Amino acid sequence: MVKRAMLPQVRLRKHRPGDLGWVVQRHGELYWEEYGYDGRFEALVAGIVARFAEKLDTRRERCWIAERGGERLGAVLLVKQSERVAKLRLLIVEPTARGLGIGRRLVGACVNFARAAGYGKVVLWTQSELEAARAIYVKAGFRLVRREPHRSFGKRLVGEYWELDLERR
Repeated sequence: MVKRAMLPQVRLRKHRPGDLGWVVQRHGELYWEEYGYDGRFEALVAGIVARFAEKLDTRRERCWIAERGGERLGAVLLVKQSERVAKLRLLIVEPTARGLGIGRRLVGACVNFARAAGYGKVVLWTQSELEAARAIYVKAGFRLVRREPHRSFGKRLVGEYWELDLERR
């Protein structure tokens, strides 16, 4: 067994070719395995990723990949919703890497980048059952602004809309 102290450091980097396909694949696989989301969820993720890749404005948008020793452990996207509002999308952390603070670091990278890019607010949409992600958002200062029951991905869910006012901090 390798001791944690002997493992290479987890680093965050910008995405490169192959990373976005991995983001789609891992969302499809993990959300099926862990929550029972059907293929429509993977299709939603693929659409988000395709729009990001096609319209990427590197001054105002970014994808971060968390990796250790060349292995992808997590990812997140920050996309432009409007001139003043950024949207955090597709936060994911591999099950084997949970508890290492990767999700917190990825969300922090989004918030810092959004602030530096001149956004006044960061918003996101998640599901109430994603408790670990929700805890990360709370710790980062996001506040829940609205909940809506819906049927998506073959399930009854409660969608949650969260926001972080960057001008108040």
